[in-house]
Amino acid sequence: MKARNYRGLLWSLALVGLLLDQGSKYFVFQWLYNDGHGGEYALVPGAFDILAQFSGEHVRPDDPLAPLQNWGGNALPLVNQGALFGAKIGLGVSANTVFAVISLLAAGAICWWSLSRSLARDGILCAALGLILGGTIGNLYDRIVFHGVRDFLHWHYAFDWPVFNIADCCLVCGAFLLLAQAFFVKHEQPAQESVPQPVQSAA
Repeated sequence: MKARNYRGLLWSLALVGLLLDQGSKYFVFQWLYNDGHGGEYALVPGAFDILAQFSGEHVRPDDPLAPLQNWGGNALPLVNQGALFGAKIGLGVSANTVFAVISLLAAGAICWWSLSRSLARDGILCAALGLILGGTIGNLYDRIVFHGVRDFLHWHYAFDWPVFNIADCCLVCGAFLLLAQAFFVKHEQPAQESVPQPVQSAA
């Protein structure tokens, strides 16, 4: 019986994650543009908001990436140059370059890993890597185009969580699936070849 191939699940989740991330970012920063002043909308009053913040800087007309930056207006969004959920490592503006390189290497490693036959037979592993790949490419796009990641989801019930985005959610969900796959999924051991026994003749 032919083993089931889950490689399509990996690429489908990566594509959906990327499209949801970029679509939501462009939509929110255009919706709450307010002449470059930004704004917020309470999804759950007192707990969870959609937040669009702008840096006060404007798109430079001579920037080759300008057509990708000014969909909502000429004001540039406030971006996170650090890591997941606003974490920073003390590198200043160079942190964006460091994390962009790390994201590029991670995406390349997952693409290479996706060629493995054993990976294609593992649905949970393919789902995990698909989510991680989608989130990685989503934030990598921001780091290249906006020189930092656009965040807009703000949880502040009981504690004030750093602002995050859909790509971060994909990365976290993918990481949890990866841990679950590693620690809780039983892997089939390859069947051992039986050694033929010598035929004994009747006495």
